[in-house]
Amino acid sequence: MEDTKNKIKKSSTSKTNSQAKKIIIGIIFIAILIYILCTIFFLIKQPTNIFTIEKGNLYQEETNIGYVIRDEQVVRGENYKNGMMQIKSEGEKAAKDENIFRYYSSNEENLKKKIEDLDNKIQEVMINDTSLFSSDMKLLENQIDEKMQDINQITDVAKLVEYKKEINNLVTKKAQIAGNLSPKGSYLNQLIEERKGYESELNSGAEYVKAPKSGIVSYKVDGLEETLNPNNFSSLSKEYLESLNLKTGKIIATSEESGKIINNFECYIVTISSSEEAKKAQVGQRVNVRLSNNVEISAEITNIMKEDENQIVIILKIEEQIAELINYRKITFNLIWWNAEGLKVPNQAIVKIDDLDYVVRNRAGYLSKILVKVKKQGDKYSIIDSYSTDELTKLGWTSEDIVQYNKIALYDEILLKPDLSQIE
Repeated sequence: MEDTKNKIKKSSTSKTNSQAKKIIIGIIFIAILIYILCTIFFLIKQPTNIFTIEKGNLYQEETNIGYVIRDEQVVRGENYKNGMMQIKSEGEKAAKDENIFRYYSSNEENLKKKIEDLDNKIQEVMINDTSLFSSDMKLLENQIDEKMQDINQITDVAKLVEYKKEINNLVTKKAQIAGNLSPKGSYLNQLIEERKGYESELNSGAEYVKAPKSGIVSYKVDGLEETLNPNNFSSLSKEYLESLNLKTGKIIATSEESGKIINNFECYIVTISSSEEAKKAQVGQRVNVRLSNNVEISAEITNIMKEDENQIVIILKIEEQIAELINYRKITFNLIWWNAEGLKVPNQAIVKIDDLDYVVRNRAGYLSKILVKVKKQGDKYSIIDSYSTDELTKLGWTSEDIVQYNKIALYDEILLKPDLSQIE
């Protein structure tokens, strides 16, 4: 009986000890888990107070709306109601007094139909007359075949018209030779002369429009060419620009009545900005512009006009990507005030003392205060460099101090938010 009681007592004690062990292990596990979680939390919140210096770029830019101002001249003839045919394609350059487009004659379709019928008759006569053969005829046939093969590869409308005209001339020459060789020459010559008459009437009735000056040819005419031009900069206020009700990025429609010649050397973008950089901007200052095609180009500020205390009207002159902007009057673009490349560090790592900037370098636990030159500073990062000997001399450093000057270098480790009181 006594043995049974002892066994029960031992069993109860064993169970109690087992449960206690489990509770202790559970507490230890929970404590470890809490420690790990806290460590992760603080690492995420502040992962490290050390930053490794690397090379980088720093930009100060803003995204703006711009209005495209061009030196352009609209050209339109008398017969603009007849419809037009482009001789120079959109975006193609033209010399002064060069034909850029023409208006159709009033009876053009009818005359073209008559000429086409005569071409078919002439061709039929030459095909059916087997007595025709000469080296000149063979040469012309080869030239016509070559032109016909080339025309299949051409997509430019103006070049297609030019090729068609050349082929018609070759066919006419071939017909004239055939008229002299063929027994049916009198009938063939009669058809040729009749065709010449219609062609002469067609050409005399068409109105050709020439370029008033050299430049880029465009048919994107929006009616703002006279007002949005370099001669009216003084009137380009925010109120006026917004009153135009232009849609950003909208492509200007192609005119069926007129064209224009655009200065291919320069154009302008007028924009309104309220940034601090805009308020400090100066005429003649160089900036960069990034267009919607991601091309970055240089620009010059030519005019600055204050709208009020907060908004500035800025006119930028560009000399690249002129053709790219032909399609638009109002665009979105990036205005890049400055960009710098070099050793990039967080602003938190820089400490200012007596108008000089310092960082604290960590090398194997040894901390040293390094004088650095801040070349450019953004909202979060700066581009820094070391001072030159001449610059240190101007700061009053002695030759001995300059020799001992520690320069900052790529891949150096520096402290964030350093406490300079802990450094000698």
